[in-house]
Amino acid sequence: MRVAFLGLGIMGHAMATNLAKAGHEVTVWNRTPGKLVEGAGVAPTPAAAAQNAEVVWMCVSDTAAVEKILFGPEGVEQSLTEGMIIADSSTISPSATVKFAERVRARGVAYVDAPMTGSKIGAGNGTLIFMVGGDEATIDRLNPLFAAMGKKIFRMGETGKGQATKLSMNLQIALIYEGFAEALTLATKLGVDSRQLVSLIEATMVRSGVVEYKAPFVLQRDFTPNFPLRLMHKDILLTLEAAKEARVKLPALETVEEIYELATEEGQQDLDYAATLTLLEKWAGVQVKGEAA
Repeated sequence: MRVAFLGLGIMGHAMATNLAKAGHEVTVWNRTPGKLVEGAGVAPTPAAAAQNAEVVWMCVSDTAAVEKILFGPEGVEQSLTEGMIIADSSTISPSATVKFAERVRARGVAYVDAPMTGSKIGAGNGTLIFMVGGDEATIDRLNPLFAAMGKKIFRMGETGKGQATKLSMNLQIALIYEGFAEALTLATKLGVDSRQLVSLIEATMVRSGVVEYKAPFVLQRDFTPNFPLRLMHKDILLTLEAAKEARVKLPALETVEEIYELATEEGQQDLDYAATLTLLEKWAGVQVKGEAA
């Protein structure tokens, strides 16, 4: 398929690479010039990338970025043609997604929201899991692209429901990791070996995919970004905004958001979100160690 891929960040670059490797005709654009994808062409603007594309696939940072890429002065809207599909793997506002979809549908263009989970590793090895909003016929047309980038897709309903699901998923990730980080901090303060605690967690009902994935990095004190703290913070704020629109109270997430705000003030925004542990350590006057004492 002819694909315009817009956004070559941590996730997007790997996704576009896998599309090109699978034999699709890929043209890429990135806000910051200079990023290349082997086997793909490069366009100077989103509008130019979308020329003659069957599918425009986006993976950018936030709602404002998606809106600018679609409808800005050099946006995709200039190149829309009937029958085209826009797919968005960014994590953005569900209500904004519905508005964007309505606007392009007036031009005969289908819109699918397809945020994903699997982090940098899953993007690299093509094992992402997509949560998708859109009509089944359109999603079926995208199956060859999903297959190149991921291992499974879940259709969650009409357009907008993929984004709503992603926010619900990231809510859980943020809360689960916070519980893990607080447990590590308390255990360390009380003299419990952190590696032994992690082994116990993995052998009991407390285990989770979040802990399984993050524990090795935490025990090595490796906070290089698989999922940057600034993006998780953005998603938390999006979730709280969506909850406010739906008149839903999320008291635990409101508390965790305060921790992310403080972590940002500490200059940790470009580290992995696991770095929120260091705030807890600072307040407790301890440091979680990966080796037995």
